[in-house]
Amino acid sequence: MSETKQAWWAKAVLVGGVIGIVCLALGAFGYRGGVLGVQPGLLMTLVATVLGLLAVVVGVIGLIVVLAKGRTAERGSLAVGVVLGALILGMMGPYFLTSVPPIHNITTDTADPPQFDKIVALRGENSNPLEYNAEELAPQQQSAYPDLASLQVAEPPASVIRKAAGVLESLGIEVVNIDEARGIVEGTATTRWFAFKDDVVVRVRDTGEGSLVDVRSVSRVGMSDLGVNAKRIRAILAGLGA
Repeated sequence: MSETKQAWWAKAVLVGGVIGIVCLALGAFGYRGGVLGVQPGLLMTLVATVLGLLAVVVGVIGLIVVLAKGRTAERGSLAVGVVLGALILGMMGPYFLTSVPPIHNITTDTADPPQFDKIVALRGENSNPLEYNAEELAPQQQSAYPDLASLQVAEPPASVIRKAAGVLESLGIEVVNIDEARGIVEGTATTRWFAFKDDVVVRVRDTGEGSLVDVRSVSRVGMSDLGVNAKRIRAILAGLGA
């Protein structure tokens, strides 16, 4: 490989890493700012992830080559490109490597899922539907998240409802509605990077000896939630069972 090609290779790795970071930022902040829709925003993050992967793979190979030949001119560009690529992969890799079914409506009670109330008016007309198709969703959910189930607690419903509101707040979920008469607490979670909105409802029923708790978490946009809703439900159940 000639020195000219090696210099071009190093510059390409650096440029690829920089463009990847720019795409990652544009995808997220473009969506948050209302400039980009969901699909264009996600496409930008996909492009960023591919560029990050190429920067790491090609950059590492490039570093091995230039170090073996004792060259120093290209080391800086290659190293920076690899670091930028690794940063992208570190942020987005877990999402793309997650193996979960393409669903976004998760509940601990697939036969009789908790229903939303006040949140319905806040979701917007372009949000995913709230209907739970048990025939289609339940088998996929139970296969991917067999641990999700109703929670039995010894406390009375009124106490559990107050505790549920506190748990949601501790998880960074905005509490929208507390209705002791209906036995529900509703909240909205906002994801950090894209600021996607996911809606949550905790239902508490009197069992005579305590309370039966069910939780449901639904994404407003997108097809797959990449396991986020199930993870959120686990955290809520853990907080209520503590």
